[in-house]
Amino acid sequence: MAPSRASAGRFLHKASKQAHIDPFCRTRVQRRWLNAAADASLPPRKTDTERKGPLSGIRVLDMTRVLAGPYSTQILGDLGAEIIKIEHPTRGDDTRAWGPPYAEYTTESDKKGPGESAYFLAVNRNKHSLGLSFQHPQGQEILHKLAATSDVLVENYIPGALRKYQLDYETLSRINPSLIYASITGYGQTGPFSKRAGYDVMVEAEFGLMHITGERDGQPVKVGVAVTDLTTGLYTANSVMAALIQRANDPDRKGQWLDVALSDCQTATLANIASSVLISGKRDGGRWGTAHPSIVPYKGFETKDGDVMLGGGNDRLFGVLCQRLGKPEWASDPKYKTNGDRVKHRDELEDMITAITKTKTTKQWLEVLEGSGMPYAAVNDVKDTLDHEHTQARKMVTEVQHSSCGPIKVVSPPVKYSGSSVGVRSAPPTLGMHTDYVLRDVLGLSEQKVGDLKSEGVVA
Repeated sequence: MAPSRASAGRFLHKASKQAHIDPFCRTRVQRRWLNAAADASLPPRKTDTERKGPLSGIRVLDMTRVLAGPYSTQILGDLGAEIIKIEHPTRGDDTRAWGPPYAEYTTESDKKGPGESAYFLAVNRNKHSLGLSFQHPQGQEILHKLAATSDVLVENYIPGALRKYQLDYETLSRINPSLIYASITGYGQTGPFSKRAGYDVMVEAEFGLMHITGERDGQPVKVGVAVTDLTTGLYTANSVMAALIQRANDPDRKGQWLDVALSDCQTATLANIASSVLISGKRDGGRWGTAHPSIVPYKGFETKDGDVMLGGGNDRLFGVLCQRLGKPEWASDPKYKTNGDRVKHRDELEDMITAITKTKTTKQWLEVLEGSGMPYAAVNDVKDTLDHEHTQARKMVTEVQHSSCGPIKVVSPPVKYSGSSVGVRSAPPTLGMHTDYVLRDVLGLSEQKVGDLKSEGVVA
């Protein structure tokens, strides 16, 4: 049940008193939290897309950098939430310097330097950038005001690091009891490793993923993309949305603190491998490359010019594969007749298959296997993936106009909604691109005040 206007008014008065919000901000908060009728004095939202997004009307204060945090807030932004990204006023998000490659600035741009890094562009679309130093007391005051008008705050600092700036959950929840505050760390807020800085590759190593990744007789290797950061970002976005639903059903509109750890998310995504160890009590089987520990043949096989994945997942599909390989007699051979037999003779059978697959190109094998009903796929590089006809048909690449780099391409949100408008509304911002907008239009500060904050180095 939604709170009454009277009770909400009392809350808003308390919040505004604590955060020193002007009447304009209180009106916006009231409008957002009560679903009140639109106030004609407020500017309309920018586009129909923002109104139709599932999270339209939700404001997220993004105090994250690098990958896991920005990925989570980008997901929320893709769904229609307003994302205000807080960046260091001179260097910004660390990944702004992580290049090459860079999207080069256009000659018409007033920007100098190599351009905008591809890494930063990957996870920061649909966001406003506010260059702000929260080491400055006035910067902290601005963040307190923004927290009072926000639904969600996401941060990824070491546990306790924000407390000295009065930006911790306890402080901000007193200013805004409805705030959902998500903390992303390497090892969580508790536990013997909680004070450690968290890095994807270290967590992959320490929490099982690296041990099961790589060739059977090779060394452990990391996954080619920072998958632990990405799964943590997904878990964070998911938990934020769950917390928003719970808050909507709470008569007091109470927020909560979400403790999200890379180590926990990595452990959770071990999935069936972890379950096998828990049930058997035995150590995992180690690395299998592209192969499957319990199914043969089910791996990548070398071709004349690359590799092709083949999946004989059951006896019938193995028979189909034998036909397409020109070896129908294998299907009735006692050594290979059942999957159990094939697992026993794994090395021999896989070598025989490889000797055949090496005689044709990958494209030729795709043509041979077309319509067979068995699982098969080319092993593509990333360029081929992005140029893939299915990728293009599914509109998984979007071109967007960047304010300083001209047209750039980004990977699209993956889920298609039949009743909501979800997608890329704006290109990743340049550093401090929306400082004036946030301070003037969101917080209602005067031009003079904004100028003073810039001259004092509080914002940029």
